[in-house]
Amino acid sequence: MNFILTKTKRLLRKIVPASAWKFVQAANWKFLSIFYRVIPRRKVKAETSRAKSRRILEGFFEKFCTGKGLDIGYGGDLLCSNCRGWDIEDGDAQTLKGLPDGSFDFVYSSHCLEHLEDAAEALGNWWRVLKQGGCLILYLPHRDLYERKKTLPSRWNTSHKRFFLLDRDELPDTIGILPLLEKTVGNYEIIKADICKTGYEVISENRQADGEYSIEAVIRKL
Repeated sequence: MNFILTKTKRLLRKIVPASAWKFVQAANWKFLSIFYRVIPRRKVKAETSRAKSRRILEGFFEKFCTGKGLDIGYGGDLLCSNCRGWDIEDGDAQTLKGLPDGSFDFVYSSHCLEHLEDAAEALGNWWRVLKQGGCLILYLPHRDLYERKKTLPSRWNTSHKRFFLLDRDELPDTIGILPLLEKTVGNYEIIKADICKTGYEVISENRQADGEYSIEAVIRKL
């Protein structure tokens, strides 16, 4: 079903003028932001849930998720009980308007950064709301595991604006998350930067792979 919806969106993008498509996307965003204020999101199992078993075995939560956290773009799949979910009903994930500087012990985001217009600005604001000594945790779709292609548009989500690799850019469509961090944030320490593919298996070209297909980076703010 997701594959059919994605194919339909691609077809519409070819037919609908770019200016009109942007209007449709903006209208949809506005509708959903109001809808989820009225009807709270239901809990779902998405990308964050795919990683939960591995993270428990690694002691991930004890190491990186103590104190008060923020889960940006959580979509109903909250990282853990001691963090606040932030999604379109709360505001723009790129600016985090209204959240004070240094207000969270850890900041987490799963499969969100690829949707935002300006990834550098988003990282700057995610870093801004993080306390000194806290961890920024990024979980991003790995281009070659998730997309299994090298150029936009995305195979699975037409709102993706870029692809990710761990350590290098392959412009114009792919950026490396480690080079982006180096350009964007200062005074940090990379705690971990891994390609996560626990249970990864491609069953069909017409569906997303099973298991994990993501980059996981943990960056401490010094």
